[in-house]
Amino acid sequence: MKRIHAMVAAAMMAAVNISAQEESVQPYIPLDNLPRLLDIMPEPPAFDSPEFANDVVRYGWGKQQRQDEERVAMAIADAEWNDHAKLFLQWKDAFGLEINEAATPEIWKLMETSLATTDPMRKETKAYYHRQRPFERFDDTMPSHEEDDLRGEGSYPSGHSLRGWTISLLLAQIAPERAAKIFSRGWDYCQSRVIVGAHWQSDVDNSRTAASIGFCALQGCDEFIAQMKKAQQEYKEKTGQTVGVHTAQVVEHPAARSYRIDGTPAIDADHGIIIEQGLKIIK
Repeated sequence: MKRIHAMVAAAMMAAVNISAQEESVQPYIPLDNLPRLLDIMPEPPAFDSPEFANDVVRYGWGKQQRQDEERVAMAIADAEWNDHAKLFLQWKDAFGLEINEAATPEIWKLMETSLATTDPMRKETKAYYHRQRPFERFDDTMPSHEEDDLRGEGSYPSGHSLRGWTISLLLAQIAPERAAKIFSRGWDYCQSRVIVGAHWQSDVDNSRTAASIGFCALQGCDEFIAQMKKAQQEYKEKTGQTVGVHTAQVVEHPAARSYRIDGTPAIDADHGIIIEQGLKIIK
């Protein structure tokens, strides 16, 4: 009896710890003020539907990918949930910068607060449908060894995929010039959930849409917009893209004429933007 009570107490403590972790960062927008996914997303495919037949085919595809050691290693790394530094590291090459609290505090704050806002959107829909996961239906093992954590929890929508696509949307807004690489990495991240058997393809596909809904909601929050600007500036500084105003040394050419920006002749005492020999000079 004491053992049972100890197990119950441990389970309760774990739940409290998880809840504390999720509530440690205050979201930009309260969950009740976000679009309700249960009112928006379609029902998951019924087990006797053509859509589910495609899910089964994609499950087979995922198992085939496990033969590729490099790809399955990526899928296992993509399964990380609690350590956000490791999570963001999966986008380092695509984003062109490693994200961590010490080196990139503004980007870190944006990402942490954004995920604290959008991550909980999945919970109500996941609990309502309580869809059986692929590894459970086929009594399979997972290369990511998440069976004990995921067994009995609904698979629709995919929390990892919602999060991964949200991360991709945020990073692409910070560094639009790297959007193709960022979204490519985000796509693979979501597909990793199919490869390890955690989710059906339809879970993943609809989660990308769910992420877009949450991302759009963030765009209407003034606090988010202000932090996004700070993150964009920090990214430019860290990657050497900061565009500053530099004063050019003016070389005197006796025969050359200088003009003000309005086209009138300039004199030596003038300051501002001067046109000299067809070039803009800041004096």
